Amino acid sequence: MSFSGKLSARLLRGGQLLPDGAVSGPVHPLLRLFSRWVRRPLLPALRLWRRNIQLRVVATTLLMSLAVVLLLGVVVVGQVRNGLLTAKAQSAQSQAAGGFGVAQKLADGGGGDTRPDDHTQAGNRGNQDSATWLTSLVEQLASGGQGVFSVVALSSDSEEPFGDASRGTRGPRASGDVDPERSVPADLRQKLDAKAGTFRQYTQIKRIGSDEGTPAIIIGKRLNDVNSNQYQLYYLFPFSQEEESLKLVTGTLATAGVFVVILLGAIAWLVVRQVVTPVRMAAGISERLAAGILQERMKVTGEDDIARLGESFNKMAQNLQVKIQQLEELSRMQRRFVSDVSHELRTPLTTVRMAADVIHEAREDFDPATSRSAELLRGQLDRFESLLAELLEISRFDAGAAALEAEPIDLRDVVHRVIEGAEPLAERKGTRILVRGAEQPVIAEADTRRVERVLRNLVVNAVEHGEGRDVVVRLASGGGPSGGAVAVAVRDYGVGLKPGEATRVFNRFWRADPARARTTGGTGLGLSIAVEDARLHGGWLQAWGEPGGGSQFRLTLPRTSGEALRGSPIPLEPEDSRRHRGLDEAGLPRAGSGRKASTIPVQPRPSEPRPAVRPSADPAAMPGNGARVVPQSGGVRSGETAGGQSVRTDEPAGGGAVVDGAEQEAGRGVEREGGQRGR
Repeated sequence: MSFSGKLSARLLRGGQLLPDGAVSGPVHPLLRLFSRWVRRPLLPALRLWRRNIQLRVVATTLLMSLAVVLLLGVVVVGQVRNGLLTAKAQSAQSQAAGGFGVAQKLADGGGGDTRPDDHTQAGNRGNQDSATWLTSLVEQLASGGQGVFSVVALSSDSEEPFGDASRGTRGPRASGDVDPERSVPADLRQKLDAKAGTFRQYTQIKRIGSDEGTPAIIIGKRLNDVNSNQYQLYYLFPFSQEEESLKLVTGTLATAGVFVVILLGAIAWLVVRQVVTPVRMAAGISERLAAGILQERMKVTGEDDIARLGESFNKMAQNLQVKIQQLEELSRMQRRFVSDVSHELRTPLTTVRMAADVIHEAREDFDPATSRSAELLRGQLDRFESLLAELLEISRFDAGAAALEAEPIDLRDVVHRVIEGAEPLAERKGTRILVRGAEQPVIAEADTRRVERVLRNLVVNAVEHGEGRDVVVRLASGGGPSGGAVAVAVRDYGVGLKPGEATRVFNRFWRADPARARTTGGTGLGLSIAVEDARLHGGWLQAWGEPGGGSQFRLTLPRTSGEALRGSPIPLEPEDSRRHRGLDEAGLPRAGSGRKASTIPVQPRPSEPRPAVRPSADPAAMPGNGARVVPQSGGVRSGETAGGQSVRTDEPAGGGAVVDGAEQEAGRGVEREGGQRGR
């Protein structure tokens, strides 16, 4: 392959100009621009080709028909050509044989007009009579084939060769304006000199004063003139008429072939249209069914296969509509049941609360067992009230009654309030909560109550599962690729997420470890409500985690309410993950990584001095689907988690062992989220 071919191939593969397997560096902007310029005109055609089956069938039919017509045309033209050549050769052979016979008879019989004059001198009589006789012979033979053939007479090797072409000498003779020397091939003349008999050969007739030739067949024979001198007589039969006939046949076949191809294309279009039209109708109705218009049906006519397909489709749509209506009714009943039960339980719960408060206040007068029971009773009542409140909130989300009260807020204030509320729990756990990125305002139009509830859930979960290590809260505001978004990420260095948990973490009442003690008395609905709050804002709530390496939850909100998100200013996978540090699942340097693995200092205990964390946001990071988990077989020992090194987030996460099937699908974060711990 040439250099230009290799360059084009690599450009079409995406602009990579390095050898296969080499580490790619940044591509020159001009090369990238050239690659896009080459591919841009082809994209609409390729898209139309992929999406239109009728176009593909018709185009394929036209191409195949054209190939068949061309093949048949070549075969037919070849057969006609061979037939014309064979007929011409036979006709020329017959006419030439007759002419040779006439010439020989004239030479043997003396030919009246060619006899010598009695008053001519004896020494010059033979030459003069032969030249005059030969000239008369050529004229006589050519007179019977005007436009059909030409006659040429040339000298043969003899003791008295021909001179010039004048009438009184024995020079070359030719009928018309045929150039005898250039029209008769030299090898044919040699054959006639060497052997007796008739020879034929294909040649071109050259005219005097012209370099253009006419294809012809030449037939020659060596004869004796009236004085028994040898000469060569040739018949030249041009293929002018055969060429005209061949052109007529070729033109007729070409015209017929074009009409046949067009006709086959039209037939294919009509036939495919009869099949494609119902399929397109079914596709359109399927889209409307998917959009919730369940009463759509196909129009069925006839009793053929397409009609049976339409009937089956309509039956399927009818059954689907009935099932969906049943499920909607059941869901409506369930939501109403939850809402009614939650409301009905409030009255007895209030009474029980009042009685429990009285018992709790008098617990000092009870014996130790009764006093402890009073404390447990009050704690469980607090949890019961929280569960009722969350059930009511879930029922409002299910019923679509949740309303967003958006106003411009500074997320820094919300984060500070959340951290203040979580400080008592963090002190008991021995955890420090660090805030990064709070130097600049992070303004967004959001519902303060809902955002605070989401962040409180994330921070409390991080403290509970952080095993006494730091919890880092990052704030960032970005534009450009992130589409005017703000983000808050909560990073912990605790137990992390195991493979398979990412798909179940947003399920209601799901817990990562059912045996794990709940210090704060969670209900298992926190992340489910948080996801609904994020969706209500038009934002994303996503998570990343690795076993023994902690996790990171990221809330991304549009800066302006109602604006579509295109990205997040904070990468979902932090740079202090094992994959980014070049470590394998066991925390050891990855073999064949090609670089020395960076190490993150051991996360110190609260009593030890810890270095500051200085993260920075990446406005080009794209959102994920919230299902990113790095599997680990051996885990990381306590004290090996990373949190003490300065963390940078200046490149998007991707690759390695991280599982993220939709990192580039901006706008679908909440719908496909799963990968956060149910807490």
